[in-house]
Amino acid sequence: MQIPFLDLKTPHIELKEELTEIFHSCLLKASFVGGEEVQGFEKEFAEYCEVKYCIGVSSGTDALRFALLSAGIGPGDEVITVPNTFIATVEAISQVGAKVAFVDIDEKTYNIDPNKLEDYLKKRFNSLNSSNPSNSSNPINSSNPSNSSNSSNFLPKAIIPVHLYGQCADMDSILDIANRYGLIVIEDACQAHGATYYSKKENKWKKAGSMGLASAFSFYPGKNLGACGEGGAVTTNEPEIARKVSMLRDHGQAQKYYHDFEGYNGRLDAIQAGILRVKLRYLNDWNEKRRKNASLYNEYLSEDSNNHDGIIIPYEPYWARSVYHLYIIRARQRDELQKYLAENGIGTGLHYPVPLHLQKAYANYGYKKGDFPITEKVVSEILSLPMFPQLTVEQIKYITDKIKSFYNR
Repeated sequence: MQIPFLDLKTPHIELKEELTEIFHSCLLKASFVGGEEVQGFEKEFAEYCEVKYCIGVSSGTDALRFALLSAGIGPGDEVITVPNTFIATVEAISQVGAKVAFVDIDEKTYNIDPNKLEDYLKKRFNSLNSSNPSNSSNPINSSNPSNSSNSSNFLPKAIIPVHLYGQCADMDSILDIANRYGLIVIEDACQAHGATYYSKKENKWKKAGSMGLASAFSFYPGKNLGACGEGGAVTTNEPEIARKVSMLRDHGQAQKYYHDFEGYNGRLDAIQAGILRVKLRYLNDWNEKRRKNASLYNEYLSEDSNNHDGIIIPYEPYWARSVYHLYIIRARQRDELQKYLAENGIGTGLHYPVPLHLQKAYANYGYKKGDFPITEKVVSEILSLPMFPQLTVEQIKYITDKIKSFYNR
C-alpha cells in the first residue's frame, strides 16, 4: 500500500467544476486583484471566525507582519513567541524591527507554556527595574527605551502564541498574563482554521483567530483551508487594526494614488479568494474527518500496550478541539521508524526538526543548545503521520500496524 503524507489531488478533483467556474468567472470579469471575490471571502471568513473584520493578504507571513505593524510594534519593542514553530512567525517579528524573545513550550500540548511565559516576564521586568530604578513603581507603564543600545532594555510589548498543529494554545491564561503586564496578543492561527478553545472566563467556545487583538492565517495549499497558491488573512474585532492592515497590503493607500504611509504589495488576488470561498463551504466537514482520523489513530495506537511504550500520541486538553492540521506522534528511534515506514510505502514529515533558536539564521541571537530543553527534547522525537480528510480507515489501520510491527521487532 502506498500512502502519501498529504493528498492535495483528491479534493481538487472532487471540486474541479466549482473551482474551474471561479477561474472562468474572473476571466470574463477581468477582475484579478480585489473586487467582489476578495470582499466576499473576507466577509464569509470573518463570519466563520466569529470576528468583525477579515482582511485578505498575500501570505500568512504578511498577515503576521501586517498585524504587528498595525498594532504599533516596531524597533525597540520585544515580542515573545516559541522556538517550536515555522520560521515565518519569527520572520514577521524581526522584519518589523522588533526583538525576538523565546519561551519554552508545554511538553503535552507543544504550545507556549503559560507558566514559563509568566516566569520570563517576571524576570524581564525585574531586570528592567534594576537597570532603571525610577520605573520600579510601575514597570508596566515605564517608558519604552527604544533608543537604548542595550537590547536587554527593550520592553516586552507583545506575545504571539502559535496554535501549533491545529490546536489552540491556552488563551485564557495567556490573555490574563498579557493584561497584567500590559502586552498585546496576536494569534498565529496559520495552522488552526476552525480550531476552537473553551474559555472558562467567558464560559463559551471561541474560534481560533477571535481571541487576540489580531490574528494571522495562512492559506498555503497544504493548510486545512488552502488556496491553489499563496494567500493569507488578518482577522480582528478592532476597526483601526483592520483599516491599517487594509492600507499596508496596498502600498499605504486608502484611496488610489493617495498614500498616507509607505506600505507593501501584499494583496490577496481574486482567483485565490474565489477558490477559498468554495473550499470554505467544506471546511467544517473536512475538519471533522480529520478529527475522526485522529481518533482512529489514537484508538489503534493505544490497543497494544507494548507498542504504546514506544510512542506518545497527541494530547488534547478538555479546553481544546483540535482540527489536526498535522497528526504528530513522539517516537523512540524516530529516524529508524520513519525509514521503516518509508520502506513500507508510508509518507511522513518532520515539523520541525531544528528549533528556531538553534537555526543558523538566528545564530546572532546568542541562544545555545540547552536553553529550551522541552522544545529540544520534543523536536528530536516528533514524527508527522499522514493526515488529510480523504484518509481511509484501511490506510490508518495499515499505518498503525506497521508502527506496531516496527516496535515488536
